[in-house]
Amino acid sequence: MDPQLYPWIILFAPLVAAAFILFVLPRRNVAAGAVGLIAATLTCLLSWKVFLDPSLAITAQIPWIEVPGVFSVPIGLILDNLSRVMLVVVTTVATLVFVYSAGYMRGDEGIPRYYASLCLFLFSMLGIVLADNLVMMFIFWELVGVSSYLLIGHYFRKDSAADAAKQAFTVNRVGDFGFMLGILMLWLATGSIMFAGIEANLHAVILHPGYLIAACLLIFCGTLGKSAQMPLHVWLPNSMEGPTPVSSLLHAATMVAAGVYMLARIFPVLLAAPDVVRDVIMWIGAITCFAAGLMAIQQDDIKRILAYSTISQLGYMVVGIGVGATGDVAMFHLFTHAFFKCLLFLCAGSIIIALHHEQNIWKMGGLLTRMPVTALCMLAGGLALAGVPFFSGSFSKDNIIEWAWLNNRPGFWITASAVLLTALYTFRLLFVVLLGKPRGDHAARAKESPLVMTLPLVILAVPAVIAGYPWFISHFFDIAYAEAPAIAHKIVLGFLAAGAILAALLYLRGPAHDPVRIPLFAHRLYIDDFYNWIVVRVQGGLAVFGSWFDRWIIDGLVVTGSARSVWGAGYLLRLLQLGNLQAYAFFFGAGVLLVLYFLVFR
Repeated sequence: MDPQLYPWIILFAPLVAAAFILFVLPRRNVAAGAVGLIAATLTCLLSWKVFLDPSLAITAQIPWIEVPGVFSVPIGLILDNLSRVMLVVVTTVATLVFVYSAGYMRGDEGIPRYYASLCLFLFSMLGIVLADNLVMMFIFWELVGVSSYLLIGHYFRKDSAADAAKQAFTVNRVGDFGFMLGILMLWLATGSIMFAGIEANLHAVILHPGYLIAACLLIFCGTLGKSAQMPLHVWLPNSMEGPTPVSSLLHAATMVAAGVYMLARIFPVLLAAPDVVRDVIMWIGAITCFAAGLMAIQQDDIKRILAYSTISQLGYMVVGIGVGATGDVAMFHLFTHAFFKCLLFLCAGSIIIALHHEQNIWKMGGLLTRMPVTALCMLAGGLALAGVPFFSGSFSKDNIIEWAWLNNRPGFWITASAVLLTALYTFRLLFVVLLGKPRGDHAARAKESPLVMTLPLVILAVPAVIAGYPWFISHFFDIAYAEAPAIAHKIVLGFLAAGAILAALLYLRGPAHDPVRIPLFAHRLYIDDFYNWIVVRVQGGLAVFGSWFDRWIIDGLVVTGSARSVWGAGYLLRLLQLGNLQAYAFFFGAGVLLVLYFLVFR
């Protein structure tokens, strides 16, 4: 087979699988899962083959939209180090999620629909990774939104799942509208929508800094939505209504990472823009990582804790775009985070299945001895998330924080203090779920998950530990390490230790309930309540008023009122048509007298 075809096969294999499942296997659960797994495995093997063969380059493009001398949009693929690494991450994680789903989704009534949606999502995400122009990326960007809507709403008979799917789709459209405007602005300024063409023609727009600032910040709006940055973060925790493997794939390794990948792809444009662009990006990322940490420390649902953790870690990646010397600074953390966060979600799913779909951490406990494989893998993922030294997360996250020390000192203190929050909610989760005594009957009778679910956990636990070491990461990135003074690293370690010690004091003894309740954090800083008020009260109130105005003013007075007036006048005139000559003579005489009255007396 011609190696030049590998990227095209990687892209379209999941789409073919999705179509085959929908049209040929709509009621074959096992066969649908097998087809999905074969497609995912094929993309994974070819992605690794492409990654290990750096000489392979794709230059072929398929013409799509052609307006001679005005506009040209091809369907073309880009293979560089950035896309090769992302291919490996996406397809490896996706394959493990497909394997895991065989155990987690067993007995579900919509298995073919689930696998078809999962394949469609994988196709959409691979399109974002391989796109060589902004328009193609935007199309696949929207396809990711559609497929995530299907997956989040998989349990569509639950109102909460249907609402979460609609919210995720709607909130992302807000950010995507800005993204679309930013693409149009760059095209108008540079005459190209190709990444290479935009970079080559940047000189034409650098002379207009205000225009470039606006274009970059509008494109960044796409990241606000897809990567759940404040204030467009609210959809991600609610999307936990979907199956746990969906949460793992969409919200740990792929969909939410798309926004950060897009920023890394246009990093030369951000470098050429005035400093205010990267300052805004850095501040939004810093505020997001800190605020999401505050919300995470008071959540009781195991998946929601991980969801707010994901928002916080995405904030670190966005900070990396704002302060790093290259896009690889953020991509390094995306790389390590993909493995340990996917691992944590799958561990959560293993626990949820063992406890008969219980998700409240205060009804768990003592699982270290009852589910040792899941517990140990969860411990590895948790230590990587907290940034404990010698685990993968510590290398990538600390590098971002140290770059903040060098380039934005206030940003350093915000992101460094978020380390304390990360350690606090992570060790709170580990202590409450794994240690102590079982807090419910389901926890007391919990048993280890089957091999089809635990094998992906064990595989993911390996990169969760080693993925950050220089001898490992050097094969994927040419990382620009921050040369910050030792004091910066000591401050980060101090915050980490403080968070871990505080968690131990509060939760190590296995309390029956949370000894600390902070309503502001438990209610997610009331941001969700504010949006709910906007939608239900303001938008709903305007809708009710609009309905009343349309019914009683427009229809009642203008349309219906005028129609009734005409009808009434016609009815009165009809009364004059009596057909009696004596009556007509009387009306004629009355009219003459009325005319004489006005002529003589007025």
